Amino acid sequence: MPPRSFRPSKRRQQRPSLDAGLIVREAQAAARQRAEGYRARSLALHGWICAKCAREFEADTLHLLTVHHKDGNHRNNPPDGSNWENLCVYCHEAEHSREILADYLSERDD
Repeated sequence: MPPRSFRPSKRRQQRPSLDAGLIVREAQAAARQRAEGYRARSLALHGWICAKCAREFEADTLHLLTVHHKDGNHRNNPPDGSNWENLCVYCHEAEHSREILADYLSERDD
């Protein structure tokens, strides 16, 4: 009697290869859909005005008004809007630049 082989008797079916581009596109679409949901709610709750510089926006410039998550967690979207503030793109960039600078300076002081 020949020695028993531990190889599978049938060929395994090959798994379909994962398309990284497809995965990225699906993740981006899900993030856009999630963002559109809380953005619309934030605009309705807080109005079309920047919370820092008080610039008011019209329908044709509304794309320049963004939603900033106060705690930095983009998944923390309470229905009352307590974690959001509407910031124009300039104030939003300044807010994140301040956070980066603070992180840098705190590491330098240690």
